[in-house]
Order: sequence, then C-alpha cells, then structure tokens
Amino acid sequence: MARQLLEPKVLDLPLRSGLFLSGLRRTGKTTFLRQDLIPALETGEWGPGGHGRPAVVIYVDLWSNVSIPPGELILRAVRAKLSELENPASAIWSRLKRIASAEVAAHGFKFRFDLSKLGEEGGATLADAFTQVVDEAKTDLVLIVDEVQECLGREDAQALMQALKAARDAINLRQSTPGYFLFIGTGSHRSLVQEMTVRRKEAFAGAVNVDYPVLDEGFVSWVLEQMRAQAITVQPSPAAAWQAFRDLGHRPEPFLDALRILAHTVNPGEDTDAMLRAVVWTKRASLADRELAVLEDLGPLAERIFSRIASHEGEEARGIYSNEALEDYTAALGTEVRADEVQTTVIALQQKNLIRRMGHGTYSITDPFVRQVWLEREARGEIGVQGGANPA
Repeated sequence: MARQLLEPKVLDLPLRSGLFLSGLRRTGKTTFLRQDLIPALETGEWGPGGHGRPAVVIYVDLWSNVSIPPGELILRAVRAKLSELENPASAIWSRLKRIASAEVAAHGFKFRFDLSKLGEEGGATLADAFTQVVDEAKTDLVLIVDEVQECLGREDAQALMQALKAARDAINLRQSTPGYFLFIGTGSHRSLVQEMTVRRKEAFAGAVNVDYPVLDEGFVSWVLEQMRAQAITVQPSPAAAWQAFRDLGHRPEPFLDALRILAHTVNPGEDTDAMLRAVVWTKRASLADRELAVLEDLGPLAERIFSRIASHEGEEARGIYSNEALEDYTAALGTEVRADEVQTTVIALQQKNLIRRMGHGTYSITDPFVRQVWLEREARGEIGVQGGANPA
C-alpha cells in the first residue's frame, strides 16, 4: 500500500485523489494504520526489497476526543506535526535529512506564517502550509484521518475538508512538483464513508473507496505458532481455530480471548476443538446481541426490512420498496406500510450502520457476521413473525 501511494503505477494514480478505507469495528484498522502503514510511509521501507523516500505523515483519530469538534482535532494534529518540523532536533528530521537540503535539515522549517492561526480566518491556508512542506522537504505529505465519517454533517469539518481538497489540487495538479499531498480517510461506518466519495457535494467525491481487508488464515497460523513457542500446550487444531476466527467475524480480540479462555479452562482428556466451539458460540451470541439490540430499538418495520435484505441469496437486495415488499411488510406488521415509511426506516438503518447502500435501490447487510447470526436464529425459529426476537 505504501508503494501504491508514494510510487504509484499508472493504475494507482487515482489514489492521489484520496483513499477511503471502510471496515467493521475491531477488525484491526487502527492497529494496521499505526503499527504497519504509518511506519512504512515514514521510513520509506516497504518490506523485502522495498525502499523509497520517507514521507511526512500526519495522523489523527477523530474518536480520540469526541468532545472536540472533528475539524479542530484535525487542525491540532496538523499544527503539532508542523511544529515538529520547525525543530531540527525532532525525530522526524532523522528520517528527512537524507532528502531535504542541508540548510533546511540543519535549521528546520521556517514557516512564513503563524502556526497558531493556521486554517483560521486571517491565517495561512492549509494549501499554503502543505505546499511549503512539500517544496522544502522535497517529499510527500500524507494526512490520515481515522473515523473520518465524523466529518459528515459538521459545518466546521466540512469546511476543513474543502480546504484539504484545495490543498490537494494546489500541490498535485502542478506541472512539476517535488512531492504530493495524499489524503487517507478510514472509518467503521461503511455507508457514511462511502457517501464521502459518491455524493457530489462532498469535498473528496470521486476518490477511491475500498473495503478494508480482514485478516485471513495466515493470522490464525501465526497465533498458533506463537502459542507453541510460548509452551501453551492447550491448542485447538488449525482447522478449528480458523473456523473459530471466521465465526467471530475475523475479529482478533475476541478470537484471542476465546483461546485464552480455552487455555485456562480445558481439562486433560477433553475435546479441545469442541470446547473452543462452545466458547466461540457464546461469544458470537454476545457480539451479535449488541448489534441486534440496536435493530430492535428501531422497531418491527426495521427488523422486517433487515430480514428481507439479509435473506437475499446474493447478499445484495433489490426491491425493498416494491409493491410486493410493501405487501410483505403490511402482512407482517398487521398495518398498512407506505413507501415513505420504508424510506425513513432505511435511512435510519444506514445511520446505525446496520445496512449499506451498494447502488441505486440495492442494499446489503453491513456486517456479514451479524447477517449470518440473524439467519441462523431465523432458521431456528428464534426470530418472531414480525422479525423481532421470539420471547421463547
């Protein structure tokens, strides 16, 4: 990914318009950003045989302090990084010295503006500041905003996103530039993150939007190898461990917790794989209940629409506004359901991150794990005729 961003081939050039990654909570997005991607970008070291110039990276997590407006959080992160660049003794210069001029490396940046007023009325623009960084450091500047969907609907954040777009265009569209400005937004709310790249009024409309890839069987193998190296003898079979990881929605934390419980509770002679399945099914129910409680709060129509989308074989459902669908909702709820009520409920389901819009009139369940649990409960008769949980 670092190579695609900093040294893109022709098919990767659209990444310079912006990259938006969306994925489910607790699947490792923030860990990946902070422990893998950012170090690779900052050092220019991309694994075996991979080496390029280091980038200046600014990272901000909009969930780090929800009491501060997202626009202000981003500005604070930018100012903090630029302050580091003013100090030639800061850690960032140990990486930049080999590419910056000797004078800049020796004395740090001398910004032509007041950092405390950056991005504010009467102060320097982000375009001015970022252009100076790129020109003097002679490298790329990367801004990573975690949980970027928090910018939606916030006037200050929307204005800041427009300022970031202006900075992108000011730097990247020059005939000759020593570096580029790259924006990466990540989020746990797939529908909202997607909106930031498809709605015309959004600053980064047209940017690249991809799903964050979940960890695969290689992660499970690595965990089992670590357990063996640490003499943890109570282990499931590789096949059972891989199935457990999938059953938990590819979430590392509950998977590791399930293995920890297994290691401390299994007795000699017991079936380790069977014990792991029991632990996992208990944890699955707990994880799914949190999500499905939100669905229950939205009411029986929301549950019925959710069920209709979940039961679609292709995982992408159409026709949730059709006459046949309206008749189905009416029959299930025992009262007439109008198309405008369905639309309002669909919007609520999207806002709660339970479903996401895949295209015109096409929707899918956001979390495949929750979809699977819902369908299993429906098959066992644990979902009532109106979609809600059966008290029995």
